[in-house]
Amino acid sequence: MNIRVDWRASVSLTGTICKYLALALFVPLAVAVVYQRDILVFVVTIVITVTIGLLLEQVDPDPELRPREAMLLVALSWFAVAILGAIPYLLATVGTDSSLAHPVNALFESMSGFTTTGATVMDEISTDRYSHALLLWRQMTQWLGGMGIIVLMIAILPKLAVNGAQLIQIESPGPEFQRLTPRIAETARILWAVYFGFTLALAALLYGLNLAGLAPNMTAYNALAHSFTTLPTGGFSPESNSIAAFSGAVQWVLIPFMVVAGTNFALFWYLLRGEPRRFLENTEFRAYAGVIVVFTGVVGGMLYSGAAPALGELGGTTEGSGESALRHGLFQIVSLLNSTGFATSDFAAWDSTAQFMLLTAMFVGGSAGSTGGGIKIIRWLVIWKVARRELVTAAHPEAVKPIRLGGYVIDEDVTRGVLGFTLLYLLVFVAATVFIVLDSARVGTSLTVLEAISASIATIGNIGPGFGTLGPFGSYLEFPTTSKLVMIFLMWIGRLEIIPVLVLFTGAFWKR
Repeated sequence: MNIRVDWRASVSLTGTICKYLALALFVPLAVAVVYQRDILVFVVTIVITVTIGLLLEQVDPDPELRPREAMLLVALSWFAVAILGAIPYLLATVGTDSSLAHPVNALFESMSGFTTTGATVMDEISTDRYSHALLLWRQMTQWLGGMGIIVLMIAILPKLAVNGAQLIQIESPGPEFQRLTPRIAETARILWAVYFGFTLALAALLYGLNLAGLAPNMTAYNALAHSFTTLPTGGFSPESNSIAAFSGAVQWVLIPFMVVAGTNFALFWYLLRGEPRRFLENTEFRAYAGVIVVFTGVVGGMLYSGAAPALGELGGTTEGSGESALRHGLFQIVSLLNSTGFATSDFAAWDSTAQFMLLTAMFVGGSAGSTGGGIKIIRWLVIWKVARRELVTAAHPEAVKPIRLGGYVIDEDVTRGVLGFTLLYLLVFVAATVFIVLDSARVGTSLTVLEAISASIATIGNIGPGFGTLGPFGSYLEFPTTSKLVMIFLMWIGRLEIIPVLVLFTGAFWKR
């Protein structure tokens, strides 16, 4: 067989990305120094990361990226950073009974972080059990993965900017990547600047609530930690009760930032340039806002009438309380729609109708060009218009009816890609659900069909929490190791939108 792909070039550039990942590790190292805990963990991790990066770079000292090498690079780099990201978990828990001492669990937590999934296998989330530095690293993995590791590297590394457009297209969520400037490296810097700006603004507002006496437990550490996982729609929290651990004021502040995180970040660039019409007239954004309003109205009404009669220590009751019902309903819809995964109450205890609405929101997803997961609003719009066209052409076979969105004609190749992706997404989801059910039955684990469905959609959609034992305050720890490995794979392919990873397992990719 003639090999077409120059895998050495992809491996070499993966080494470059791993080498620069070490820079991010200096942040938790600084926190480790402040709290005098786990200092050696991060020093050793930095040394290992740099060493592996340098060794991989030597595979091809002068790499040249072509289309297939670019696809291989994106898939390899995401898996490599997840492996390296697991090292602090393993080193910090050596000789302990922590769940993270198991290599598969450590990789699960790391992959969940970088892919902004938010599913966890931690046995206990607290600074008594784990150091501030380790928990901050857990938060940082989501922030790094949110806007995209490749986008970040293109912004700072000239040799990746040469093929930057193709690399970003492979990594970015949505059918097509939107170039904001003629130079792709400049576009990458703009996206990261907007992302960084929102992160900084949220951290300042959250800590401001503490200073104002509205959120006594929202310390500077917590403010930074939660800003690191809100904008990337990640959902990790150093608090075991997620956002339910904080006041209603904190929850109201987080809601608009979660909405921002699920919006195409390119629209904010146009807004900053004084082009608000491009923002407000965007078809996908209006559909996104409409879904939030409709779903919140339905769920909020259910909560007001008693669909979640007992939130207990996590917020009292929503029955008969308009503000509480609206806040919990809006928060959970936004959080699950764009795959953030934060929670203000245990929605696993809500009635089945309210849970069905939340499950539907998981399938919808955020906007293309956002940090959100799921199938994406834009794809559902295209599918809807394709379905309408089929009905029209069934009655009028001679009619020529192109797909239009926001006044623009959608290319047939894009339409075909949307349909192909959605079908593949659903097929993988169903196959994974069946495997999880059978694997759990094999080891005698009690698992409901709803829990299996939510585990599958929560990992491939990079959402995090599910239903039943996988609720917002639950854990994936009790799943068999084989199921965890499958879910690690689901998180990986879900973040890269399936095709760039699955194509690597076809013979056609490697042949001339």
